Parts: sequence; structure tokens; C-alpha cells
Amino acid sequence: MHLLLELAGDNPDLPFLELDLLGPVVERSDQVAVVDCRFPGGVPRLALTHVAMEFLGSCPARKDDMRSMLRDLGLSTERPFAARVRKIHGCTTDASQADLERLIGSEVKGRVDLSHPGEEFRAVISGNRCYLGRVLWRSDPRQFSKRRPGTRPFFHPGVMMPRMVRALVNISCVKAGERLLDPFCGTGGMVLEAALLGVIAVGSDRDPYMVRGSRMNVPGEDIVLADGMVLPFHADSFDAVVTDLPYGQSVSIHAKNLELLVSGALEEVARVLKPGRRAVVVSSRPLPAREGGDMEVISTCSQRVHRSLTRHIHVLAKKGKGTERGGAPGPTTVFP
Repeated sequence: MHLLLELAGDNPDLPFLELDLLGPVVERSDQVAVVDCRFPGGVPRLALTHVAMEFLGSCPARKDDMRSMLRDLGLSTERPFAARVRKIHGCTTDASQADLERLIGSEVKGRVDLSHPGEEFRAVISGNRCYLGRVLWRSDPRQFSKRRPGTRPFFHPGVMMPRMVRALVNISCVKAGERLLDPFCGTGGMVLEAALLGVIAVGSDRDPYMVRGSRMNVPGEDIVLADGMVLPFHADSFDAVVTDLPYGQSVSIHAKNLELLVSGALEEVARVLKPGRRAVVVSSRPLPAREGGDMEVISTCSQRVHRSLTRHIHVLAKKGKGTERGGAPGPTTVFP
């Protein structure tokens, strides 16, 4: 099944990394992706996608081409429907949004009801292409605002927002019932988001204060006191590792320097991760290039947080046979 996804626009690359949870991206433009979806059950997990649609077709972003595409498709519906158009900044069409919505409404066989539609046909115009879909799912941003870090029993400045944390967990392609580790768990945000997805989440931290706080935020989950460079876990025991490395400014570094901490932590990540599976590692600077070893870089991107902090997101995979990139296997039930 091919899905048309309308993506968040606050980062040009990060939303596309999250789509590996579903399957390979077969077409992309600014804030738009067409995915060969092999794991539909992953759609409700997405944090950086606004709308998921059944992909109906694409054409040049011209009114006449849209009319030809609609007539070729011969769309019809027994339910009252609405036609909507979203023009991404930088799109090349001169036609107005209202004009294009009227065009879709006139070419789909059925009854238009803009107030109480039973379904929505939606065109997203990005660059010089128009993408058409039938809406299946919309994100609800309130789910993340309800879990703001300041509302938890234990708070510490500088923590990631839940929406970002959810995206990182998704990028790891971990599934419900699998095991995920955050070896620098801080206040437990990564453990919390993973646990909400049915993942067996484990957190560890060297700081007893943070361990106590994490246990307050995620009671019932496994939070242990441990050095990130000497983890108390067996080799090949986790299906995913997702972590935000210490930045060395407002944290206590239990190593001679930050470089040694990062190097030792990455060695432990490689040891405890199963072959073929992913680690998503966030750091305040690009990770140093490493020749050989068990881990290979799949992709990287950056996100500017404020003037003095840019997050660098590294997606790594442990060499060996395992889950391939481009969609985690899992349930094939259609999402609501």
C-alpha cells in the first residue's frame, strides 16, 4: 500500500528519517513523502507527520494536469466528502487554493459536504508537483502537550520535548514487545515514550539523582544505576538503543573528557545491540569518524535548538544479519 504523507516543516530531514518505521520512501518533496508502507500499524506512532493518506496519484502542479489526473482516476464515494488543498511554501502553481478545491469537488462523483464530511480528498502541492490522497489519519498534537516535561513529578532543565523523543524512538524502528535501552536516561523521557508504544524500555544513568527522578516519572519501568561506559547488560540483548549523550556543560562527566565518554559509550552501545538493529544517538557535535568496528552510519541530520546548541542525530546500525532498513516488520492491521 502506498501512503501519501504530509510532514511537519520545522526540520527538512528529520521527518523523513522517521518514515523508515513504515517502509521505503519512493517519492519525496518538501514536506511530502510517498511511502511503500509495509507496516501500517506504525502510522499512529508518527510524531512528525500531520496527515496520512491513501496515495491516489501525482501530476505537475498545473490546473489542467490536475483535471486530467482526476478524470483518469474516476473517483467516486457514497459518503459526503470535502476537497482540501494545501500549498507548501515554494509551490509553483498560480491557481488559488479555493479554485483547486472547487476543481476536485467537481470531478469526484458524490455529495460535497464541507461542514460534516465523511471523508476528505486532499491535494498537497509542493514545488512543481501536486500529490492527491484520501485522508486516513491525522495527528493529534495534544497527545504530546499533555506530557510536557514540566508536568511530571521530576523535572530537570534541558530535557527534550515528547514529540522529539517519540520521533527518535520511531527512527530506531523498535516494535511493541521488543527491548529498547537508553543508557543516559536522565529524567526518563525516552523510557516513557517507548513504554507508551508497548516497548520493553530500560533506562540507566550514572547519576543517582537522575535515577531516582526517572523512577518517579516512569514508575514500574526498569531504571538502573549504571555507568554508560560499563553497562550491566549481556551482549546482543537489545533490539534498539536510543539516547541523548551528555553535552558536558550542565552534567557531571565521569570520564577524563567528553571524547573518551562518547567513545566508551558507543563501544557499549555496539556491544549490547543486536546485529542488524539500530541505535539512534544524539550529541552536541558530530560523532567522530570510526574506521572498522561493529557499527555503520545509516544517516545523520541536525536540529538547531538555540544559539548555543545544535543537536546532531546519528542513525547507526550494528553490522550483521537482522532487520533491514526500510520498514520494521510487524502487524499489518490497518490503522484507524
